[in-house]
Amino acid sequence: MKYEIIVVGGGHAGCEAALSSARLGHKTLLVTSNINNIADMPCNPSIGGPAKGIVVREIDALGGEMGKNADKAALQTKMLNTKKGPAVQALRFQADKIIYPKEMLKTLNSTQNLEIKEAMVEKLLVKDKKIEGVELEDGEKILASAVILTTGTYLKAVVLKGATRKSSGPHGEKESKYLSDSLKELGFTIKRLKTGTPQRIDKNSIDYSKTQEEKGDSVTHTFSFDNIIYRQPEDQISCHLIYTTEKTHEIIKEHLKESSMYGGYVEGIGPRYCPSIEDKVVRFSDKERHQLFLEPESLYYDDIYIQGFSTSMPEQIQDLMVHSLPGLEHAKILKYGYAIEYDAIDSKQLQRTLETKIVENLYTAGQINGTSGYEEAAGQGLIAGINASLKLEGREPLILKRNESYIGVLIDDLVTKGVKDPYRLLTSRAEYRLLLRNDNADLRLRDYGYQVGLINEEKYKEFYKKKENIKELEELLKSTRITPKKEINEYIETIPSTPLKDGISLYDFLKRPEITLENIKHFIELDYTKEELEQVEINAKYEGYIKKANKEAAKMLSLEEKKIPEDINYDKIPNLASEARQKLREVRPTTIGQASRISGVNPADISILMVYLRRNA
Repeated sequence: MKYEIIVVGGGHAGCEAALSSARLGHKTLLVTSNINNIADMPCNPSIGGPAKGIVVREIDALGGEMGKNADKAALQTKMLNTKKGPAVQALRFQADKIIYPKEMLKTLNSTQNLEIKEAMVEKLLVKDKKIEGVELEDGEKILASAVILTTGTYLKAVVLKGATRKSSGPHGEKESKYLSDSLKELGFTIKRLKTGTPQRIDKNSIDYSKTQEEKGDSVTHTFSFDNIIYRQPEDQISCHLIYTTEKTHEIIKEHLKESSMYGGYVEGIGPRYCPSIEDKVVRFSDKERHQLFLEPESLYYDDIYIQGFSTSMPEQIQDLMVHSLPGLEHAKILKYGYAIEYDAIDSKQLQRTLETKIVENLYTAGQINGTSGYEEAAGQGLIAGINASLKLEGREPLILKRNESYIGVLIDDLVTKGVKDPYRLLTSRAEYRLLLRNDNADLRLRDYGYQVGLINEEKYKEFYKKKENIKELEELLKSTRITPKKEINEYIETIPSTPLKDGISLYDFLKRPEITLENIKHFIELDYTKEELEQVEINAKYEGYIKKANKEAAKMLSLEEKKIPEDINYDKIPNLASEARQKLREVRPTTIGQASRISGVNPADISILMVYLRRNA
């Protein structure tokens, strides 16, 4: 049996990769070690968050599935950072751990051109540095024109609690023992990384009177631009806030050497931006307490997830730690926290399409590339599935730029800078984050989704109408003026805002910080959707900043247009710094823009490189 594309792994990256390739008409096989773990959420029961929530919106804009599925599984929805500017606002949903994978599996099973096989891939079949397929644990060989690896945390996975090490996947499943050896034999650099998870507590054993209730927003939110509401605000499930105590910190300090990390039992490098609780206590010793959230995992069982309490302490120490927390003095631990180590590749061995540089038509996505998080994985999986499909069709790849999407920032960081610890997407990583907002993901990316073939004609027409309405509304506001008449100024003072001295367009009036489109409705009827109104208001209020960001992005794009030949010999370029020469050889950037972002390559090196390219053009 031969397929066009084989996807190895059924996590969030694998689901998006398989769906995109199948929806683009390619005969696709998804191979997973356990069908019951497809789209599993082994760690936190949430989708989204700062930057990551915008990635989910981008996935939906391109035609992916995560946003739609998160909407179906939402237990609670929140827009984060509403008191700050639109550049850092993002959605975060509590997601039901039963509904989310169930709905995703239903989608996979109903997708044409897609088959699912329960098996363990142990070897890659490669000939003349080109992928030919995979070999399964039982020796069966399955051929394909392209393969996408989305193996998550399963490559040589080891679960750690204190001094105990057990070869296992996140839920005690069988780990992938030999696939990373196959990658190593092919020339891939293998890294050892680590992540972790906290305890799950029986809801009925928690004293909620000692906690602070955290409700969802009173208005509806959706990740998907389909805007289908599955749960009304009044039906949302609450989370609860607590803090670590002085006793918690004393227990951790006293038993620090018994943790896997501080006891020297960990080989892999853990996430810098999502550290274990023992790491927080050590690194932030000036902090008297750390906030923790008690989050429901599902409507179908009573497990509560302690967000922020990840640990690799022995179970008996975890008992002491949990019982030192307010409201959890008599808590029943249903599942203990643990750390998990796994193999990953050096992401600098990838092209910006997520195709590997070592084996043609082999793509990788998700935690195998050194990232952390469901959202980062799904974004990569979608791009890998799209690009594998486009390559088989002989079409140009989809490479998202840093000023176009957080997915573009993520992939560029991976292939240009590489990772030392599990990569987590942050708003601070995006230099054009005012352009990469939660509200405008479709305006940035839906055209790409349509051109690729993942957005159908009907949805694209709806999107085109939205763009036309935004343009129409902006022109209407710019062409409608108000003057300093008595009745107008009397209304303006009630807002309150400064009365007019001269005439002004409604568009310029909207630029005042205290003025909203609700105030504008006093002067003119506005028959537009909430999303269209929001877009125009943001464009008006941040017009100057947006123009400045676009101008800076244009400079970056001019460098992206300057291509570097694939066969360039950096050893022949005189006066390049030795570190720059070594880094350029390693990464092999495709543009001057990418070269300028490589750590260790300085502006002087870029100038020398550009002069060399001009002379040898």
